Amino acid sequence: MEKPRSVVPAPIRAVLFDAYGTLFDVYSVGLLAEQLFPGRGPALSVLWRDKQIEYTHLVTTSNGGAHYQPFWDLTRAALRYACKRLALDLSVESEQQLMNQYRHLSAFPENKEVLQSLKARGIVTGILSNGDPAMLTVAIKSAGLDGLLDHVISVDALHKYKTHPDAYALGLQATGFEARQIAFVSCNSWDALAATWFGYQTLWVNRYQLPFEELGTSPVFTGSNLRDVLSLPGLGLLP
Repeated sequence: MEKPRSVVPAPIRAVLFDAYGTLFDVYSVGLLAEQLFPGRGPALSVLWRDKQIEYTHLVTTSNGGAHYQPFWDLTRAALRYACKRLALDLSVESEQQLMNQYRHLSAFPENKEVLQSLKARGIVTGILSNGDPAMLTVAIKSAGLDGLLDHVISVDALHKYKTHPDAYALGLQATGFEARQIAFVSCNSWDALAATWFGYQTLWVNRYQLPFEELGTSPVFTGSNLRDVLSLPGLGLLP
């Protein structure tokens, strides 16, 4: 795990995880997409995800949030757009299959081990996600993570998606801790960047060996998988 030399870690009291892309593999839906659209599955899964995130930013920043839609609805809209963009004939049945698969995305294999270890150390655990509550409930149960998360925080009640600072503030409200006492973990570089700006001790999990965003700020820590959470310096410090 990489960390800036200048970092003086504060004691970490809680670890909050992004859900989609971090705990749950958003590209695992590409396997079904490939079966439905041979030769186009990977392209569909990537464009679907990109458009989904673009829509969250669009409805958050336009007209004071007047165009907000739940994450599930944006996910469906993004799928329809991606299929049109790729000239794929998306039938009602295929749409239902792909959306159902999105409810049950594959979980990364180290998830349970990491969460169990954090709980054993007395660290508060949680999810802070764009996903709406129903989506998160199904995903958590499907991944076998029941009982390992103290907080499941959705932006849905707020009607503002990440990267809005009010979305990140939900983590403070739920845990009662200051931002510097919370490690925020995300595989999404845009998410890790905004959470760093907000003040969290961020861990960017760079699973795919990608460059970080070029906006003059680096994540506090960088790792390659979720096990790097367990090596965060602040976890070993007394509060």
